[in-house]
Amino acid sequence: MASTNELQAAWAAGGRAPEIPESHDAYGWLVGSWTLDVRRYRVDTAGRGLEGEAHFGWVLEGRAIQDVWILPRRGHRSPPPEKGFDTYGTTLRVWDAALQAWRVTWVNPVTGARDELVGRRVGPDIVQVGRHADGTPIRWLFTETTPDSFRWTGEALAADGRTWTLEAEFRATRMR
Repeated sequence: MASTNELQAAWAAGGRAPEIPESHDAYGWLVGSWTLDVRRYRVDTAGRGLEGEAHFGWVLEGRAIQDVWILPRRGHRSPPPEKGFDTYGTTLRVWDAALQAWRVTWVNPVTGARDELVGRRVGPDIVQVGRHADGTPIRWLFTETTPDSFRWTGEALAADGRTWTLEAEFRATRMR
C-alpha cells in the first residue's frame, strides 16, 4: 500500500504540462489556497456568515488541475454533516487537446452530487457549461478575477428552458 507521501508525490505536479498551450491555461492562476465567503449555497446564506476554503493544484504530470472545496472551513465542521450546507468535494479539470477545452468533473460525497462540464476562457471569465447528474443544464462562472480574488457562481437552467437560476455564489480571497 502506498504511503500518503508516495501518493502525493505521484499525483501532484509542479506546473502545467508543456502540451497545454499557455493561451488555454484557464485554471493555473488558481493554484494555491483560498478563503470563501459563501453568499449563496442553495439558499441565501449571506446572513449566516458561512465561510469555506478551497485549495487548487496541478496534478497528473500537469495535465489537470484538482481542487478541494470545503464548507464550512475544516476548523468549523462538526458531525453529522448538514447536507444542505456541508461540502467536502473535489473538482478535476483535465485538458482535452482534441476539444481545445477542459473537461470538468465535480464530486461531493457529502451530498452525492456529481456534475460534468466543459470549461473555457471567454474573454476575462472562465465559463463552464454542462449538466447535473439528473440532466439539468448548468453553467458555472469564474468572474471578477484578479490574482488574489474571484467570484464564482453556479447556475441551473429552469424548466422553462430560458431562465438561469442562481444555485451558489462564492467570493474568494487568496490565503497568504
